[in-house]
Amino acid sequence: MTKELEDEALVEKAELIMAVGGYEEEDRHKWKKGMDFVATLPSSSDEILLRVMTDPESRSGTVGVDVVREAIESIRHGEYEKIILISRRFTEAAKREMRQEGVQMVSEQITPRFKPERLYLAMQKYIDDLCQVKCGYIPRQESDCKGRDPEGHYSCQIRLISDNASLHFERGWENLLQRDFERLIKISNSTNDDEAA
Repeated sequence: MTKELEDEALVEKAELIMAVGGYEEEDRHKWKKGMDFVATLPSSSDEILLRVMTDPESRSGTVGVDVVREAIESIRHGEYEKIILISRRFTEAAKREMRQEGVQMVSEQITPRFKPERLYLAMQKYIDDLCQVKCGYIPRQESDCKGRDPEGHYSCQIRLISDNASLHFERGWENLLQRDFERLIKISNSTNDDEAA
């Protein structure tokens, strides 16, 4: 996987955390070594910072303790209720520092766990939004959707992912359900990029 695709996957992790957590994105900005997302819960004005760290100078993608300390120090003044740092990898010293400071970390090895019910419910909003953009309406029943013909052939990725997610949810396959959601986020981002162009 190229570095650019790996960085995209980290951004998608942040978006997944926000979607499942029910956070509303307030701001997003790219900086030299990554991207920051500022979000709030609908029931609160407390801000949460999700910092994706994709240091272009680090060939291994491993974030060290100095970079973590710098991030913690620079965001302390922002008075965030919660901080989540996301990177491909963290050194052991960086992990210790985050544990001491009460900062949540997400990496290739340390992924957030979500209950299948929360994942599935959060996915429905993405599915509805994508159906609205693609077809101009949200299907209320299975027969309203033209993304699958009577023989079972799919002409719509959104419908395919939605049907897969239903099966994965029924079986309790959390990892596959999470991958389904990440695919929806990728489609949503691609749709948003196309609209912005």
